[in-house]
Amino acid sequence: MEILDIKNLSFSYAGCEEKALDGVSFTVNEGEFVALCGETGSGKSTLLKLLKRELRPNGKLEGAVLLGGEDISSFTPARSAREVGFVMQHPEQQIVCDKVWHELAFGLENLRVPEQEIRRRVAETACYFGLDGIFKQNVSSLSGGQKQLLNLASVCVMQPRVLILDEPTSQLDPIAASQFIATVRRMNRELSMTVIICEHRLEEVLPLADKALVLKNGKAAFYGPAREAAARFAADEKCDMPAASRVFARTGGDGECPVDALEGKKYVTQNFSNRVRSLGREENKRSSGPALEFSHVFFRYEKNAPDALFDLELKAYPGEHTCILGGNGSGKTTALCAAVGLRRIYDGKIKILGKNIDTYRNGALYRNCVAMLPQDVQTAFLRMTVREELKDSGCAPESLPFDVSHLLERHPYDLSGGEMQLVALAKALATKPKILLLDEPTKGLDSGFKQILKRIIKELCDSGAAVVTVTHDVEFAAESADMCVLLFGGSAAACSGPREFFGGNAYYATTCARMTRGYFENAVTADDVCALCEANGKKEAGV
Repeated sequence: MEILDIKNLSFSYAGCEEKALDGVSFTVNEGEFVALCGETGSGKSTLLKLLKRELRPNGKLEGAVLLGGEDISSFTPARSAREVGFVMQHPEQQIVCDKVWHELAFGLENLRVPEQEIRRRVAETACYFGLDGIFKQNVSSLSGGQKQLLNLASVCVMQPRVLILDEPTSQLDPIAASQFIATVRRMNRELSMTVIICEHRLEEVLPLADKALVLKNGKAAFYGPAREAAARFAADEKCDMPAASRVFARTGGDGECPVDALEGKKYVTQNFSNRVRSLGREENKRSSGPALEFSHVFFRYEKNAPDALFDLELKAYPGEHTCILGGNGSGKTTALCAAVGLRRIYDGKIKILGKNIDTYRNGALYRNCVAMLPQDVQTAFLRMTVREELKDSGCAPESLPFDVSHLLERHPYDLSGGEMQLVALAKALATKPKILLLDEPTKGLDSGFKQILKRIIKELCDSGAAVVTVTHDVEFAAESADMCVLLFGGSAAACSGPREFFGGNAYYATTCARMTRGYFENAVTADDVCALCEANGKKEAGV
């Protein structure tokens, strides 16, 4: 039974002639799980906002969005709140109450649901989502994963007919992201809830989806079975298809395209031998001391609070890209903030280019020394247009390694998450830093732009700069890092090169590492797997 019908939907933002969406049409049946994918700026976030009338941006709209045969523009606010649920990318932007229980009840209270029904719905929802153990806690005490799960529960307590999620795992660590997506899938299957989810990390989502909608330049390039989308776009570097699908396409696979680690392992082991099991060891070519050094660093947010950084020892060297990974709340962002003086440690030492951070005065730390791309990139924007933002930073648009010409007259807040990342990165690069700190720089970016980011990082490292990236994107870290550090409880629990790091991990591991473990050694990227498949050659028939 059809529940959602998108008819010839076109949209252009106010002040822009170019269409963000151009004639998009598709239908969704009740209970379907639809994955929305496409390159950065292809119109994914715009499309999702147009499905929720309260989030519709300012601009020119053509076409219609029908829910149950009715145009959603005719819905009252109360009906829209009940029938269309929306979970945003940033957990903090959606939470409005101070207690977990109140956040769960807030929407129902505004709909004037009887108190007894509110109590029943809140209780069963808290139990279903496993929030009963934190039911009375302050929201501020929750981890990022718990906040996003609370957002999902707060939307689902309204019992919407359609659930829309806009990159909900972009700020979650791999374990929390997997748990979150598993919860969404469980709701889809157990509650027959219709789900439309936009994700760049398709490793988890696409194998679960019934259908996939692929957008390109604001148009629907494909809408159909998810496995067919994986096979058709596996070779397209901007579509972020699962690693198993990409390996399949690059090694000339035929038959059914694999979409997850298990299917990928079957494909590799059944088609390629493993006489050559590894690609050799990673080399370390350091020629100088650390550019950034944490020595026995302690930090806490409040006097009686536990330490957010506990005896942290960490070094980042010139010419190297260091990736810091770890769970939400492990101290990753806190460490970066301490390195730029935004957090004052109470014990230990932080050295920048061999000098104690406290010796930098009058803004000297930020003049051709250290620059940081914050996790919330909106905090980097002060002007009304992208053109003004770049002009203020002394950055010429034509000099950038990526094209932003079509964004120059847009307000920074009207950009997609990935486009915001690029503009904020341009501002950070304009300071010509010797140490560049990046906090979740790949969220909202497609594979094509990640390749550009990797090239920028490599060029910086080749010029002698040190780059330190906090990331939940294990694939990006495996492909671009020289060293990987795992933070746990505010301390460095592990530090090694990416092949050793991801090849030895079971949970903080790439899909390629999982699908080749026990067959190849430390093959952690699609390039690694393809290189080993080529080195070994295909098995003879019947072998």
